[in-house]
Amino acid sequence: MAAEKSRCVILADRHQNLLEGIRGLLETLFETVVMVADKRSLFEAIDKVRPDMAVVDLSLSASSQVSIAGEIKESYPELKFIILSVHDESTAIDEVMSAGAAGFVLKRSVAVDLFEAVQSVQEGRTFISAGTEE
Repeated sequence: MAAEKSRCVILADRHQNLLEGIRGLLETLFETVVMVADKRSLFEAIDKVRPDMAVVDLSLSASSQVSIAGEIKESYPELKFIILSVHDESTAIDEVMSAGAAGFVLKRSVAVDLFEAVQSVQEGRTFISAGTEE
């Protein structure tokens, strides 16, 4: 018997090509994938659809990149979210995870890591891509 899909995930990234590729993977795990390309749309979508999870590009916020994690956690404390990033520095990862992210996936590893990250977060664990700078 197949595992039941979660209801909804929001995918937020400014890069359309990446969105399309990740959407296909997320559609295997969620009934609905809502795609947005900016921070304002992300917050509007969270308010409207009340997703089970969000997968958010770290650079979605034009200001301080790490602040997007803090803003999500402050506005939606119950929402589990995974940050996508090209940055593999431990300081960025530590700041994002301390701000409340449940997972951190390197964009270069998204095809390999995102499925496991989503499953880990759904099970209440955290996930950080391998290959991040120590």
